[in-house]
Amino acid sequence: MSARKMRLVVDSVRGKNVDEALNILKFSKKEAGEWLEKVLLSAIANWEGKLDMAYNADDYDLFIKTATVDGGTFLKRFRPAPHGRAHRIRKRTNHVTLIVENKKEIENEAEETEETE
Repeated sequence: MSARKMRLVVDSVRGKNVDEALNILKFSKKEAGEWLEKVLLSAIANWEGKLDMAYNADDYDLFIKTATVDGGTFLKRFRPAPHGRAHRIRKRTNHVTLIVENKKEIENEAEETEETE
């Protein structure tokens, strides 16, 4: 799937709460919504794993801090064309980066920096 198609869906969930983003992706009509839902669930599981499974994501106010889509490599295929020729078909891929954060942690960090100044 091309990065352009994936960006349409990523733009709709960027900065949203994780629960709200999952609902948007679940009911999205685009195929990219299914793929992005898997990536988001993986990001949530990674967040829990980073904290040694001591915390459950449902107990925290997680949101999508950063969501980017970059173009990946092309899968080059050929399609037969008239007069014995061949046309190149470029199947595009992409790289999705999702960063999930806890809003409370960010607020605490902001308060600490204000106190030090």
